[in-house]
Amino acid sequence: MDHHTEHHHAVTGESELTTSVSYEDGVITIELKDNEGNVPELGISHEKEMHLIIIRADLQEYYHGHPEKHGGGIYTLRKELSDNEYKVFVDIAPKNLSYAVSPINLHVGHAHQLGHTSNDLAVDQERTQTVDGRSVEINATTFEAGQVIILQFDTKGEVPEPYLGALDHVVILDENAEKFIHVHPASDNETQFDAVITEAGKYKLWAEFQFNGKVSVYSYVIEVK
Repeated sequence: MDHHTEHHHAVTGESELTTSVSYEDGVITIELKDNEGNVPELGISHEKEMHLIIIRADLQEYYHGHPEKHGGGIYTLRKELSDNEYKVFVDIAPKNLSYAVSPINLHVGHAHQLGHTSNDLAVDQERTQTVDGRSVEINATTFEAGQVIILQFDTKGEVPEPYLGALDHVVILDENAEKFIHVHPASDNETQFDAVITEAGKYKLWAEFQFNGKVSVYSYVIEVK
């Protein structure tokens, strides 16, 4: 099935960068320009120039990929997307430019056009999730807004392999898919993270671990009060 290309732009008052994302025939294309139309130079973060996070608008699908760099500020990633609404987050560190990651709405195929996203997430009472036969438990010092939340992941005796320079990677998103937090580990050889969430509410958290060469994604719904 052919999908026509649609362009969507990030809108923030903070960024000195324009980011557009399009999708056609199984290829996601990202184009970066600074406010003067020039191609920005990107720094390296966790071994890559660009981390692309794609989350279905209902927060039920998550994908983390690393687009290929071309000339002229163009990056591409081959990824088949089913007809649906998606939130796309372009996680980059431009050199000498301010940039804030914000959601880019991507409409694929014949899905209903995305309006205001409002997901009613159910908070997980069970803190242990099992994926691909391995269990990981999430623990936290607090779930208070404005406080430092120390997230710890218990891998039940299994030691994750280093993946993109760390033992795991964590993304947090509010239930309306507007606030994006990509937290980094306290150190490269720990599964502990420090995060500050400024507003109370429900959030979905995805944690990626690599065991035996395979990356598994664990998701948890938490409530910050």
